[in-house]
Amino acid sequence: MPLLFLNEKSWATACDESKADAAMVEFVDVVRAVAKEDPAETSLVSEDGLKSLEIAEGYPIGKWIGAHPKNRARWQRLRALQNRSPVRSVYPAPDADGHLEYRHVGEKVLGLGAAHFMDGVAVSLPVAPEWQTPIVALERTELVELDDGSLEFETETVDARHISAPPHVNEYRTWIRESSLARATTGRQIWEGRAGLYPHLQFLSRTEAQLSDLDPRWIVPVRRSLERLEAAAEAWDPAATPEPEWQSKVTPEGETRKRVCRFEDFDGTMQTFHLHARFTPGAGRIHFRLIGEEGKIRIAHVGGKIRPDV
Repeated sequence: MPLLFLNEKSWATACDESKADAAMVEFVDVVRAVAKEDPAETSLVSEDGLKSLEIAEGYPIGKWIGAHPKNRARWQRLRALQNRSPVRSVYPAPDADGHLEYRHVGEKVLGLGAAHFMDGVAVSLPVAPEWQTPIVALERTELVELDDGSLEFETETVDARHISAPPHVNEYRTWIRESSLARATTGRQIWEGRAGLYPHLQFLSRTEAQLSDLDPRWIVPVRRSLERLEAAAEAWDPAATPEPEWQSKVTPEGETRKRVCRFEDFDGTMQTFHLHARFTPGAGRIHFRLIGEEGKIRIAHVGGKIRPDV
């Protein structure tokens, strides 16, 4: 399920038309090479329509299309892969329940940020040297709600998958194939595939509705969080340590909030699921408890922060 996100910063740069022509040919070849690995699902997402872009300063893509019959054929192949939804439709812009921003060398980047957030791949025109790499480092800043209700900006450096040349496609070929076969793209798919995707996680029945109605912006963050919990549980030896070695931030609720974390367990008893992992944007939480005798993690809540009136 490779979503390709157009890196808008790699377009409309200063270069001559011959270099722009060569870059455009390679760009189309690279996108098509990814699509061959997953022809049914690959799509190219951009903020603006491709036909409105300039390949280089003063060199619109329409001029390139009309310059040669082969370019027109390339354009048709590229257009068939274009996702008509803009980047902002799948990428959380700053809003009332969360702020998320990505920067590259101090500049805001939309396509590169969306590629990281959506667990996809950024794709660039191979013009400037900075885009001729399979990984692009980004600065990610987000507003998170702490357990005491206060808000805090957290900044970290993250790596976005990136392609602009055939060797980059080769580097991600295995990932593309595996993601096509095993990655859930909706909350419903997470629920229905939970046994195969997360064999060391157990889900209370109440989480079916939560996952089925999951905000689309939370699909990838929830999936990533569950993958990290699964990896921690798989490596856990309850006889050696009381809890797994967590691969993400996991914290317990304070004593005053434990009462809102009680849910009916499989056997009908009320249990406290106060351990939780976070996901963003917003105050996303996955609440669970450890089942030491089985070496499993049992999940009771996937959604927003549990409020006292829930």
